[in-house]
Amino acid sequence: MTDPANSKTVHVDILVSEDFVLTEMTAVVEVLRLANRVTASNIFDWTYRSRIPGQVSCRAQASITADLIPDRPAADYLFVLGNSNADHPGLSVQPVIKSYMWQGARVVLLAEAASRYIAETGEQGKGHTTHWENRAVLNERGTPGQGSYALAADDGRLITSAGMAATYDLILSLIGRHVSAAAVTTVSDILLHENIRAMSSLQPFGGKELSVTGNRALDQCIELMQANLDEPLRISELVGLLGISERSLERHFKAHFNITPNAYYRELRLNHANTLLINTRMCVRDVGLACGFPNGFSSLFHRHFGVTPTAWRKQGDGMRSFS
Repeated sequence: MTDPANSKTVHVDILVSEDFVLTEMTAVVEVLRLANRVTASNIFDWTYRSRIPGQVSCRAQASITADLIPDRPAADYLFVLGNSNADHPGLSVQPVIKSYMWQGARVVLLAEAASRYIAETGEQGKGHTTHWENRAVLNERGTPGQGSYALAADDGRLITSAGMAATYDLILSLIGRHVSAAAVTTVSDILLHENIRAMSSLQPFGGKELSVTGNRALDQCIELMQANLDEPLRISELVGLLGISERSLERHFKAHFNITPNAYYRELRLNHANTLLINTRMCVRDVGLACGFPNGFSSLFHRHFGVTPTAWRKQGDGMRSFS
């Protein structure tokens, strides 16, 4: 249906809980708002929903007013936003999902909402995806299966998504079912969102077609580093796999990042440790081991971040690094 004048209003419910991800809320609402503007119609409307009605805030100190989740939903879509606290009880919404699906709504789970659903179903399948940080946490917590690293995945019943900026790609694709392709393109142009990525596109970190620099050898090296954070490869092993010399690899890293390969690799592993400290209950020693630091992990972490792993966990309890 692409004629706004003859289109019925599409109702969207946005389910939030305390510490929701502002980036994802903005992506959903701004795309819908701009679609209304571009089509000179009110083809989309939206309502914030929560288990507890009233003011709901995010870590960025913005607040919205949410209405209670209805007993009999009338929405065409339900978006469940991610959360800065991956263990927030508000993410456990399987009864809500079933209620909306029973009424014929399309359900979209973003980031932590998707990973909670995956964890509660007990298996990581190729029909579901989540943000790569959450995928790492699922793996560390022993959730079986491999899962998908796509930006979004539709299993035929609901859509799971990596969330964050990929929310723009997803909702731009979804509104194409209700407005013309030209309207979608115009909304994308207003947002300066040059290319709408397909749902099957791989996430930059988790994907296998990573391109960070445009330098093939360097990109392949970074991909190998990312795939081997727990048991780091020696630089000699990396260059052997890449078919280049150590000196050549050092020149590539110096030219693009002004850093040595070892220093870059160490920072990737420390960043992964940061994620595990915030999003899991693994002890500090086990976090170090999971990131390839059998010795001296606390000192290295303190030197890089200016805080010990234990102190950081206390400061950022429940916090996601990009929230």
